[in-house]
Amino acid sequence: MNADFPRILTLLRKEKGISQKHAAGELGISQALLSHYEKGIRECGLDFLVRTADYYHVSCDYLLGRSPDRDGSTLTVDDIPDPDAAGKDNVMKGSVLPVLNKKLIANSLNILFDLLQRAGSRALTQEVSSFLMLAVYRMFRVVYSVNPKNQDSFFTIPRRLSSPYAAAAMEVCGANAEAVASGEALEGQDPVEKTEELAITTESLAEQYPLFSSSLLNLVQNSEHRAAEGARR
Repeated sequence: MNADFPRILTLLRKEKGISQKHAAGELGISQALLSHYEKGIRECGLDFLVRTADYYHVSCDYLLGRSPDRDGSTLTVDDIPDPDAAGKDNVMKGSVLPVLNKKLIANSLNILFDLLQRAGSRALTQEVSSFLMLAVYRMFRVVYSVNPKNQDSFFTIPRRLSSPYAAAAMEVCGANAEAVASGEALEGQDPVEKTEELAITTESLAEQYPLFSSSLLNLVQNSEHRAAEGARR
């Protein structure tokens, strides 16, 4: 059995809020054996895998870590919903600050990814995307950790290592993105060739992105203020 199975098996039980003894009884095995499965000491058979999937209402692919979705589905571009597809259900309520910041970031990303499309560099798109996903991952883990009852087994990397590991990976992605953007052909990566497509001024931003340009300009201003404050501390 792969390394993900013990972690996911433990996570599902704890999320369900049941003891190891109770889960073992429901699954028709001894508590000692379930403990061995959860610790990765022993491997289970196919019949237990299927029984566990049925009990927790998940797919075998999810149990094995082959899919992050409980139903075992694998996302394609067409499967991913638009950020605002939920309509009223997606409207944030309460403080104005989260709503404002979400709009600033989302609108700015619309411009950023359109520019990446124009650049025509798969390598640059991949490095920038990985950097941003790592940033979201790091902050999601911070928010996730607010409630001490949230299970660490939700993740494969231990909490104490997640931030430094992600930060290191972000540094690599950032360095690769800068190299590709400057025209360096890294091994297995294509440099940006359509540089003329990325001529940018505040006037061109306003013309090309009338709905989003002000968000990007505000995000740049806010970020530079924050960066300057950090440098002065």
